Amino acid sequence: MRKTQNYTWDTLNLGTCYYPEHWDRSLWEEDLKRMLDAGIGTVRVAEFAWNLFEPQDGCFTYEFFDEFLDAAHSLGMKVIFSTPSATPPAWLTEKYPEVLNARMDGVLYRHGMRRHYNYNSPKYREYVSRIVDKIGAHYAAHPAIIGWQIDNEINCETSEFYSDSDTAAFRSFLKKRYETLDALNQAWGAVFWNQTYTDWEEIHVPRTTIHNSTNPHEVLDYIRFVSDSAVSFCRMQSDILRKYVKSGDFITTNGMFNWLDNHRMTDEALDVYTYDSYPNFAFCLDADPKRPGNLNDRWWSMNLSQVRSICPHFGIMEQQSGANGWNTRMEAPAPKPGQLTLWAMQSVAHGADYVSFFRWRTCVMGTEIYWHGILDYDNRDNRKLAEVKELSKRIQALRPVAGAEYKASFGVIRDYDNAWDSDIDVWHRRLARSSEDEIFRVSQLTHTPMDYVYLLNDTEVNELCRYPVLFYPHPLILTKERVDLLKKYVEEGGTLIIGARTGQKDITGKCVMEPMPGLLRNLAPGNVKEFTFIGPADDPQTVTWGGETLPAGIFCDILEADTPDARVLAVYDRDYYQGSPALLEREYGKGRILQFGGTFTFENVTRFLEYTKVLSPWSDLVCLPEECEIAVRARGQKQYLFVLNYSKAVQEICLKKCVRDMDTDLEVEGSVELPPFAVKVYEF
Repeated sequence: MRKTQNYTWDTLNLGTCYYPEHWDRSLWEEDLKRMLDAGIGTVRVAEFAWNLFEPQDGCFTYEFFDEFLDAAHSLGMKVIFSTPSATPPAWLTEKYPEVLNARMDGVLYRHGMRRHYNYNSPKYREYVSRIVDKIGAHYAAHPAIIGWQIDNEINCETSEFYSDSDTAAFRSFLKKRYETLDALNQAWGAVFWNQTYTDWEEIHVPRTTIHNSTNPHEVLDYIRFVSDSAVSFCRMQSDILRKYVKSGDFITTNGMFNWLDNHRMTDEALDVYTYDSYPNFAFCLDADPKRPGNLNDRWWSMNLSQVRSICPHFGIMEQQSGANGWNTRMEAPAPKPGQLTLWAMQSVAHGADYVSFFRWRTCVMGTEIYWHGILDYDNRDNRKLAEVKELSKRIQALRPVAGAEYKASFGVIRDYDNAWDSDIDVWHRRLARSSEDEIFRVSQLTHTPMDYVYLLNDTEVNELCRYPVLFYPHPLILTKERVDLLKKYVEEGGTLIIGARTGQKDITGKCVMEPMPGLLRNLAPGNVKEFTFIGPADDPQTVTWGGETLPAGIFCDILEADTPDARVLAVYDRDYYQGSPALLEREYGKGRILQFGGTFTFENVTRFLEYTKVLSPWSDLVCLPEECEIAVRARGQKQYLFVLNYSKAVQEICLKKCVRDMDTDLEVEGSVELPPFAVKVYEF
């Protein structure tokens, strides 16, 4: 069982990211007053300000932020203070180039961008520890400070690290994991292509090869190492801060990025988790917002659902407020009127109790001159500021929502081993991403809210039993511990749905020499006789299920029943395996397992949800079009219905029961029109 969340906000509130070092001191007081007038009560500062604390090696100054913190406190503004390790100063990288990260070919990333350091440099850890200790000792007692952010966006920009320090740390990681070279060679299948190691010094982080194709079992361990390094770096800073942080103040960091076990990082180092939400990426010029089936900014609800699995009551440290873009990449349009509010309420609907806008004012210098804030360069009041003010009034009315639980109808199981394996195995990736996208689309468009459920080392069966139905789409990697947990879930009455390729690999990423679904065979109703991708020259494969023809997806496991109680629910319709089982069901204990040989599509997922009786759970309360998302948060006897219109057109919903409009405090029933990008919240 994961630890209880250490910090929660007792009420919904708004913040913004502010950079006092970017602006003349004469603007500070005016800016803070304008923020407070707009309903913004918290600012985050200092994540890129190392030189203001240590302009030269060993020379520490505190006056700049002393002055800012005093100004904030005098006006009643709360502050989240950050450690500055995301951007080491030039004097440090020049004096100690070993602190720099490197490309796979060994070329160092030089000063001039951000996140150009590596987590494993002993020298960088020494200097980071020192600066964190200094600012913690000096600032933590300040009454304006309510929380601390560690670094900024850990594993953002890159999650790959190839410095000499990383190679040394990788060897230590592997020695601890395998103890002997024989064990490592066995786990990595090193006999293939003569990759056997005879000395630890022969092992490096992955290096440049032909086609950059490297040993997949080595790379899977390398990804685990990257995550371990990032967690250790975060925990190092957290441990230092805890010597100084006031009672009631929190420690966080802002994510969520690749090759990082965010659950472990939160459990080991943080009090609460925060996320940076930028739905406007969906409308960047290099995106295709008109692609059929594209949910555009609604895809961020998928990200928010994953954040909720890490921390049920999270914060948003950076919420989209303006157009995003750098001078080198990421061109995007300005949010349309209403979208700033829509995206902030999207975060609240999914569990955010704190929303901080990035940023207060658009920067006039540097790489992010096109990453727009609430205010533009001219510093005048504008429609975005007016929208923030109106949102602040709405947030006051929504204060009871803080701490309420998101209500999901079903869950999708994930684990880091399979997520990381799909990053390096293109066969796995094609299945996993296709199926997860389709499951999410069904959840959104049929108004069947879902959760992500991560299988962790300490996950207990009661955490799974919250969900009557769980999809585990394509877990190629299985472990005995996870299989035992799934077996208990089914025995207790749960419905488990698995897809193609289940059980193909062991924890090292090697294929097992037994029929799939591998370790799940004692629970599953069948085994896999053979399998195939649906090739580009093939007609799409379909299955017949209860007289209905449904797509089988992009891959087909041809199944055969293994147990006398196995029921064939669907068969393939064409090709050489026509008539072979495509879907088997078996009752086990109080529950059941459905083994599907295909990948998940919109049509077949809808059928699965209908068959398991979890489809559209709020249909007796509200009828709404596909253009709207539904979310429900609940606490005690009170439930809060969010309806979000992502369309640029008016949408009509029908409330089938009398509910209270939390904006107007009026009872409402029947037809309601939602203007473009509008959000309504009802208590019932």
